[in-house]
Amino acid sequence: MFKKLIYTFSLVLVLSVVMTIEAQADLVAWWRFEEGSGDTASDNSGNGHNGTLLGTPEWGVGAEGSGGAVVFNPDGCVGVDCGIFDPTDGTGQFSLALWAFWDGTGTFQHFLTKSNGWGATTMMFQVELWGAHTNSTYTDRVGVSYDPAGSMEFSIMPKNEWVHLTWTFDGTDLRVYVNGVDEVGPKPFSIGPNVDATVFIGVDYNGGRIFEGLLDEVRIYSHALSQVEIMSAMKGEPWPYAFGPDPEDGALNLDTWANLNWSAGDFAVSHDVYLGDNFDDVSNGTPGAPGFRGNQAGTSLLVGFPGFPFSEGLVPGTTYYWRIDEVNETDPNSPWRGDVWSFSIPPRTAYYPDPADGAESVDVNVELSWTAGFGAKLHTAYFGDNFDDVNNAAAGAPRGTDTYTPGPLEVAKTYYWRVDEFDSLATHKGDVWSFTTEGAVGSPNPSNGAVDVKPTTILSWNPGVLAASHEVYFGTDADVVKAAAKTSPEFKGTRALGDESYDPGKLELETTYYWRIDEVNSVHPDSPWIGNVWSFATGRFLVVDDFESYNDIDPPDPASNRIFDKWIDGFGTTTNGALAGNDLPPYAEQTVVHGGAQSLVYRYDNAAKTSEATLALVYPRDWTEEGVAKLSLWVRGDGANAADQIYVALNGTAVVYHDDASATQLSGWNEWVIELSVFGVDLTNVNTITIGIGTKNAPLPGGGQGTMYFDDIRLYRPG
Repeated sequence: MFKKLIYTFSLVLVLSVVMTIEAQADLVAWWRFEEGSGDTASDNSGNGHNGTLLGTPEWGVGAEGSGGAVVFNPDGCVGVDCGIFDPTDGTGQFSLALWAFWDGTGTFQHFLTKSNGWGATTMMFQVELWGAHTNSTYTDRVGVSYDPAGSMEFSIMPKNEWVHLTWTFDGTDLRVYVNGVDEVGPKPFSIGPNVDATVFIGVDYNGGRIFEGLLDEVRIYSHALSQVEIMSAMKGEPWPYAFGPDPEDGALNLDTWANLNWSAGDFAVSHDVYLGDNFDDVSNGTPGAPGFRGNQAGTSLLVGFPGFPFSEGLVPGTTYYWRIDEVNETDPNSPWRGDVWSFSIPPRTAYYPDPADGAESVDVNVELSWTAGFGAKLHTAYFGDNFDDVNNAAAGAPRGTDTYTPGPLEVAKTYYWRVDEFDSLATHKGDVWSFTTEGAVGSPNPSNGAVDVKPTTILSWNPGVLAASHEVYFGTDADVVKAAAKTSPEFKGTRALGDESYDPGKLELETTYYWRIDEVNSVHPDSPWIGNVWSFATGRFLVVDDFESYNDIDPPDPASNRIFDKWIDGFGTTTNGALAGNDLPPYAEQTVVHGGAQSLVYRYDNAAKTSEATLALVYPRDWTEEGVAKLSLWVRGDGANAADQIYVALNGTAVVYHDDASATQLSGWNEWVIELSVFGVDLTNVNTITIGIGTKNAPLPGGGQGTMYFDDIRLYRPG
């Protein structure tokens, strides 16, 4: 009777779900600006958000010299009124993709506005360009604003060239792509409610902040585009692949059934569906092989019910993988293989502990909490300062809440805890988690789990509040380092309070290392405090300069390490037009970076000069070490720069020029790889590296001005 009731309910639910499912278009609006005349810009998405050109309509030639575009300026077209609608289509997410040609003039300007004025309840968001801003942090940069979240700046906007820009917001993080490249990375952000405000292109809500230049191919999506989707929008080509998975890729599905939805590729007639709990089956699947669930016309699939895949229900604690290949038998390029997406069913055990497993500097009065396991009714918490005791504990008192307060704890101590879940049928033993209270040794550098660490790194940490000295343990085996004592070879000595650093010497490339710091105070009964085991992995390269070590400390402070004191430029000379770094802090560039947190900003003026910045090398000087054979550096220019060549010189004489004679105008980050053999010098003793712009030792140098960025100068092995 009970089983029959379940099946009856399931069938009713299935029918109700299936009948209410419709594929949702992710493209909210699309203004191609192909009209060429008149004051109307049609919405090519089919959603009816046609725009009205304000002021005196002016049309121009579109991106890449084809099609149309709208010319914006205060004396011509002063914006496009697109009516009132929700750019997120109710999802709380959006992407804005467009082509822009900025003439480089003006101050505050808008690409898109959904606002009735600055305020938490009057604006949804504004997509902006800040031009000649009084704050150099924002000058010439693009970004997004919302009152409580503030103005979030991203990349510098190139001038006098067509640039493709995409802003994506996934509900938590904001990204900006310039010509398809995410130059800055994600930044936490938030947007406002769907206010009753008009959506404007190229102007703010009250007719100000008019964009100065041309806009083309403006698209709004109701989800955060992936990079491949952005490239498709950038090229203006049809998108043949399935996209927009629901549940989102990596999502946690809170039921033992799911309704899988996706958006169809532009050429799709039907869809090959792959689904399973084995990644390889789904990734490598072909029709008829394991993981293949059939071909279908619709863009949804119900799973976890009788008569559907996984008819017995999805299994808690399991990750499921799925892939959609788009099919059109009349097209020779069919099928179009999709990405492998995933979603997970919560485990029956407790998960998402707070504090997180391995957390440091936890308050001694902490309240522990967790997310209850799937179907859990009661929770039993075990707590202590010994892993084995907590792991083996049994017969605890169950509780109905998913929190536990262990009481005031000791400072600088590691504790362990476990939560078992009872779901009316069985008890599910949880993992053992740990955290360390405030006052313990912490803030390891390199950070725990860091990768691509340079092989000459110096380890450092913050001392515990009770420490009088530190015992250092270091090795290549995690278990050995964890169990090591002062008699072990992994013991590397004692450091006095105030000397929180250890130099392990030159490390091997592509190797994982483990280290531990025990805090010692002979007058304290709890001493020593055994530290956690941290790890990091070296990269497959030697670092010439990653620009991360430079600071904003001025002389005579002995800690001063300013970038322009190491990269010697043309300051104070009449023959060298280079200026390395910024005049005021931050001296190193901290927004336009390729990797890490800093890069080298390099301004040049080649009027009767050649520009050079030179670094005297300490390490590495042997450029044959570890079998390295290639020099790699990342270069970023700007289309508004004066066109010129760039070069690298070793030891002041051996020069290699970039293949592009106008490399100063390269947009986005570009890797420049040079075979070391072409320098033709003794690579075992390289004492300087020079980055130059122009022609080295030219008898009559000359040229213009511009700004370049350089980052991540490395030496790689072949391959």
